[in-house]
Amino acid sequence: MATIRVELPASLCLLASVPHEIAVEVAGAVTQRSVLDAVEAACPQLLGTIRDQTTKVRRPFIRFFACEEDLSHESPDEVLPEAVVSGRAAFLVIGAIAGG
Repeated sequence: MATIRVELPASLCLLASVPHEIAVEVAGAVTQRSVLDAVEAACPQLLGTIRDQTTKVRRPFIRFFACEEDLSHESPDEVLPEAVVSGRAAFLVIGAIAGG
């Protein structure tokens, strides 16, 4: 079982009453899907805020980063970088900035 560090945007921290960074336990392959499943299990207030509850597709204006790479368009079942799996780096959930 891996302990994954996840950083959340301020709005989601406020909604879930959690700090900016949380740690979740993930069994098996550490992927976007498994990490987000663990986040939603630990913080059920976030159900439907990061991903659609039915399709599990990332919400518009939500981005995923790790190790200075944008993982938003990667497969949700692709294994995350080793630095995230080992806990040296956090998996970042970012609210995208739009507008001009």
